Amino acid sequence: MIEFIRTQASAPDFVALVEELDKELAIMDGDDHDFYHQFNHLDNIHHVVVAYLFGAPVGCGAIKKYDEDKMEIKRMFVRPDHRGNGCAGFILKELELWAKELNYSYCILETGVNQAAAIQLYRKSGYQQTENYGQYQEVENSLCFQKLIKT
Repeated sequence: MIEFIRTQASAPDFVALVEELDKELAIMDGDDHDFYHQFNHLDNIHHVVVAYLFGAPVGCGAIKKYDEDKMEIKRMFVRPDHRGNGCAGFILKELELWAKELNYSYCILETGVNQAAAIQLYRKSGYQQTENYGQYQEVENSLCFQKLIKT
């Protein structure tokens, strides 16, 4: 059974998972990695979820305030040996619930065009593709999505 712990960006298990994520993204993003990496610092992330299976950290995600009505989904990751069992979807739902509890109406996110599994997860979870926002507006390799979480 998967257990979720709400914590902060300084939590050691979250930091370790993000290090694994960054190594994977460096390979996936190639030459674009440095550009994307500049937007993924943990300084302004205060709401983190770590997923545990039998006491071991297997995945994570975070939400970050984007504006008064939107939280941005950040740092979604599931260890490769735990993919395909729905863990990422459960993490995403927990993040959406937390954002809703904090009185936000939307979750937004950005992912890369080469991240097919992530794109599939977000679409399956009810996210609609939108115009690229913020720092991603002119970035051809980025896809942005949003979901209404509060009606």
